Amino acid sequence: MDLNAVRTFAAVADAGQFREAAADLSITQQAASKRVATLEKDLGVRLFTRTARGARLTVDGQAFLPHARELLRVAERAVASVRPGSRALRVDVIGRRLAPADLVRGFHRAHPEVELDVVTLFDADAAVAAVRSGTVDASFRAVTVPARQLPDGVEAARVHDEPVQLLTGPAHPLATARTVTPAQLAGHRIWMPGIVAGTEWAVYYEDLATAFGLTIEVTGPDFGTEPLLDTLAGSPLLATFVGEGTSFVWPAGHDLRRVAVTHPTPVYPHSVIWRGDNPHPALTALRDHLGAAEPGRTRDGGTWTPEWAG
Repeated sequence: MDLNAVRTFAAVADAGQFREAAADLSITQQAASKRVATLEKDLGVRLFTRTARGARLTVDGQAFLPHARELLRVAERAVASVRPGSRALRVDVIGRRLAPADLVRGFHRAHPEVELDVVTLFDADAAVAAVRSGTVDASFRAVTVPARQLPDGVEAARVHDEPVQLLTGPAHPLATARTVTPAQLAGHRIWMPGIVAGTEWAVYYEDLATAFGLTIEVTGPDFGTEPLLDTLAGSPLLATFVGEGTSFVWPAGHDLRRVAVTHPTPVYPHSVIWRGDNPHPALTALRDHLGAAEPGRTRDGGTWTPEWAG
């Protein structure tokens, strides 16, 4: 079986699009499509349903995916057994505008000699599987289960508590506030169409809403960040939650406001996960850097995290 075709199949499954998968693999979209088509022909099944929005796994594709990851794991660990430092340290940061990406940039500034390969995996299960297989060396996630429930060999350490902020348009009643408390947000409409059921951030915000009696709406399709910001800019009623470290760029006319939430400050608990027997020489340097990071500043009124954050 052609491992390049299997690797391309797994990349498309992770990205949900041939174009993004091709970019991650540094090949053309046509080459990625051809590899998968050849694999489908060899297997005698359709692995994806192609749509205008991307590529969706068929039932056969879902059945084949864990076996494909296992093939890649065996191949990569075979190479690593004789050349453990032969490739860049591969780190999953969920999104390139989110706080974990900034943590990795800090590591790069401190260790410019370390070659990095930064990837973005959407799903926590996919990230844990990639760490376990060795295709990713470390991933930043909110770990919603006790450490003992992680797969054998996978370890986790909490490394960054990111404050949650309120983002509003200029006409919102809380737009001029310097700070708000969670109690003050009760009754306000907090709109987060990007929340996907079953993800770790969905679990976090569900627990946050329950703890403080908040209304978090996930209705409507998620058209991405820019349409969300456009809607907030013109709305006197809608607001959303964002992480303090999340990077946004919006037109000056939007005049959006980031308002600190205090007494207590909800913080999003980022952990780094890795495989305990991963031989990559730079992995220890990354963990040491994260462990030596300056502790979060003391916040008036304390902080809040879900019980599962420990």
